[in-house]
Amino acid sequence: MSGQNLYTNDFLDLKRLSGDPKVDAFIRHVFADELKKKQLQEWMAGKSGPEHLDSLKGVFPDFEIVNKAGNLPSWAEPRLMKKGAAFYARHSTSIMSLLGLLSLPYCYTAANGAMVLYLSELIRKQTTKRLYDTAVFVWEVMGPDAFGKNGNAYEEILKVRIMHAAVRYYTLANGHWDQSWGVPINQEDMAGTNLSFSLIVIRGLRLLGFSVSQDDQAAFMHIWAVVGYLTGLDEDLIPENSRMAQLLDNSIKKRQFKTSTQGRELTSSLTAHIMSVNKSKATAEDILGLMRYLLGQEIADMLAINAPDLPRYKLTLMKTMNLLKSFKPEGDSKKVYRAAYATFKAQNPELVKRN
Repeated sequence: MSGQNLYTNDFLDLKRLSGDPKVDAFIRHVFADELKKKQLQEWMAGKSGPEHLDSLKGVFPDFEIVNKAGNLPSWAEPRLMKKGAAFYARHSTSIMSLLGLLSLPYCYTAANGAMVLYLSELIRKQTTKRLYDTAVFVWEVMGPDAFGKNGNAYEEILKVRIMHAAVRYYTLANGHWDQSWGVPINQEDMAGTNLSFSLIVIRGLRLLGFSVSQDDQAAFMHIWAVVGYLTGLDEDLIPENSRMAQLLDNSIKKRQFKTSTQGRELTSSLTAHIMSVNKSKATAEDILGLMRYLLGQEIADMLAINAPDLPRYKLTLMKTMNLLKSFKPEGDSKKVYRAAYATFKAQNPELVKRN
């Protein structure tokens, strides 16, 4: 896609009617047989590793989504993916903070898409566990060797793809879904979520004062494009450059962002979680003020994030410190990644035990 904005209302209306047909067919097949369903559940709960992915191929040999789970798209560029992973390692702590302060509430503003999260009750009733699972997914797919022969990216991505299909299956079966919202976890909402983890994160880093080059932005967005493809996102919803990503983001925002009770409740659960795990000197007002700054006044108001603006001197100090960090020598990205991931796990010992 290039040139004019091809993300028209007609195009995106069709995308709202589509889930992930290949994995949806797989789930219908598996759920029709209690033994197969139990085998899949056991695999989903099992420990990650390349051999574990191979074991699923032995149980379900006839399904493309399983057999081709470890295949990169033809347009994937390993050099760019490596550069994108190194960028993540360098900024991992800030990126993980931005997921809670910016990316997730940004998604919650898409009222129709937020309905599936609201109805499933997972985010509202198991907030800490679900946010931890999302964080682990990001850590695993952004690792320096995540897509190598000993990496866990392909398996982690397949698990998310299967989980999305299971949520679609149960949401449609329970009779509370309104078809006017589109299919649960449809292609437009998947595209918006992928952008919130890529384009919106880059936007957030710049708002925090970090210097992000166009090359680093392209590399980080490329690795997320690969993740999007492997999670079942249609290729015509994977922007080929940053300009197209901005156009897609703007189109989705115009169509989907509005005030909703569901979006506000999800945001309330998220902010309560953030406050409960906050070990910094930042006050609740500072954290909510930072969220308002990152999201912008209009979106923050839609989500009822009520707080005074972050004081200018605090914002200036934070941005200056982050700008200086941008110019520190990069170091060994594998060592940096491993140290940061170990710190994250050490901060969540109870959840690590459960997984």
